[in-house]
Amino acid sequence: MKIREFLGSTVLDKNAYEVGKVDDIDFNPDDGKIEKITLTLQKNIFSKDELEIDFDDVATIGAYVILNKEIPKEEDKVEATIEIEEDEEE
Repeated sequence: MKIREFLGSTVLDKNAYEVGKVDDIDFNPDDGKIEKITLTLQKNIFSKDELEIDFDDVATIGAYVILNKEIPKEEDKVEATIEIEEDEEE
């Protein structure tokens, strides 16, 4: 696979949840190995976030880039924040 084919690939976490797309790749200049990939996370039409993943967390690369870890969904983060705030109020 060529790098230009890797950029823009859809990334799935270990539960097959779509996380985002490959936006950038960091190489080790000494040995040419990929160290990190930067994902663009689509929040909505007007907003995007980025997430850096160690290349060790990549399980497979093919039609999709599949991670060997789970990435919490945005709504899960919001629910967890609400639960923490409710616990603090009690």
